[in-house]
Amino acid sequence: MQSTPIDLDSPYQLHAGATDRFATDGFIRLPSMLSPATVRHFEPMVTDEVLRLNADLVPLAERDTYSRAFLQVTNLWRHHDSVRRLVYSRRLAQVAAWLLGVDGVRLYHDQALYKEPGGGITPWHADQYYWPFDSDRTITVWIPLQETPIELGALEFARGSHGFELGRDLPISDESERELQRELLAQGFEVDQAPYALGDASFHLGWTFHRAGPNTSTVPRRVMTVIYMDADIVVSEPTNDNRCADLAAFMPGVEVGSVPDTDLNPVLYRR
Repeated sequence: MQSTPIDLDSPYQLHAGATDRFATDGFIRLPSMLSPATVRHFEPMVTDEVLRLNADLVPLAERDTYSRAFLQVTNLWRHHDSVRRLVYSRRLAQVAAWLLGVDGVRLYHDQALYKEPGGGITPWHADQYYWPFDSDRTITVWIPLQETPIELGALEFARGSHGFELGRDLPISDESERELQRELLAQGFEVDQAPYALGDASFHLGWTFHRAGPNTSTVPRRVMTVIYMDADIVVSEPTNDNRCADLAAFMPGVEVGSVPDTDLNPVLYRR
């Protein structure tokens, strides 16, 4: 049996000024977050689960913009014990806590995002539109499972846009792409479009606007993500139907005004 790579729990050395840069930009790209061997270890497991749980696919041409953007599977850690080791990685969680400037982080959920060959754009959006929290201390790690140039649909960020409130009420849609493309350009936000080497990862805040282009290659863009929240965050009253759905799916039984201390939301790092 292949052993689990050891760098899941060993500390990662953030470069000087990384937390300040993250606070300014709302995202950060980190080289060699995991070793290429670690990524190769987990890719087949994640891919097998994505294919198994998306057995009945509608043809791309018959899907809406959201569905053409990617195949999406959440909470793979509940389906596959080995994937749980990746999701529970202390190395990843510790970096998430450092960047957020909090004592600890708990799991919100994981999410595999696979963009098929010919898959469309992922429109401009901010993740926290979907999340019912009273704080902005939320963060996502985006881990490509292959080298990811822009042609595969690498993630793009509007630098510093986590402080921009216009468009926060827009779900992922043709409208969000159109409206935010115009407004972010008008406000002069720089768009970061750097490629990812194997083992690289990025972290972004819940309110950072981001998108991805189409996959114009002949291979799928395979990505695993983990979403963290401040370990002491409090659930707020949902303000849209998507937040209601997220509360029910990922924090079942948690009341507004409470910390989501459930079996689905374990603390993954505490200083």
